[in-house]
Amino acid sequence: MDGIENIGPHFQEATKYVRGRPVPQAAMWAAPPPTYKQYESYLQVTELPEPTREGGTALWQAIAARRSKRRFSGEPIALADLGQLLWATQGLSGSVPGFELRTTASAGALYPNETYVVAQAVDGLPLGAHHYVVPDHALGMLSEGDFSEELARACLDQHWMEDAPAVFVWAAVVARAAWKYQNRAYRYLYLDAGHLGAQLQLACEALGLTSCNIGAFLDNEVAGLLGLDGRAEVVVYVTAIGRGE
Repeated sequence: MDGIENIGPHFQEATKYVRGRPVPQAAMWAAPPPTYKQYESYLQVTELPEPTREGGTALWQAIAARRSKRRFSGEPIALADLGQLLWATQGLSGSVPGFELRTTASAGALYPNETYVVAQAVDGLPLGAHHYVVPDHALGMLSEGDFSEELARACLDQHWMEDAPAVFVWAAVVARAAWKYQNRAYRYLYLDAGHLGAQLQLACEALGLTSCNIGAFLDNEVAGLLGLDGRAEVVVYVTAIGRGE
């Protein structure tokens, strides 16, 4: 392999931490970027119900039951359930000096991944692309409309996604991790996304919902659907959720 075909092994080798080799210091930016992405305005803001923090399916049961399922009934899901899933993956759960902590682990507590939801059948939520506003536990609408077919095409024609009431899309703000970890930050963007996807699947099981994580998509097309540039903020993971048949 040569050229772009060899980029994966080259990246893995170039970003290794090796004893005796200096670890890059946080010098790419003068100061860390904001922890949350903020839009100047949204078409609409939907406040989400307060999440439940007790009860639910026992952890070991959820782990045993977890499966990736690609068949959805098409039945809408409740706004409260969507809000619970958003909190379970990116919600605020506490703080320590200098950091607000969330429900899912993140390298350096930097939380580079922003959460977007393409709503396709959620009670009380208009069809369209929404951004999760973490500090307010709310969804801000970015664009209105039925994007189910467009999103399925962008995910390499996985048209079963069109029956999912909601699709989560995570996109990483690269600078949020790179100011500290530089090139190695790209490893952490994907590790963090893996934490999010796994936790979302367990949360779905706890609510009696089904889900399927998706890594196969046309990056620029999914980014374009959300109005992202695909460079400073890159799409890293997609998960379709809903009720099983």
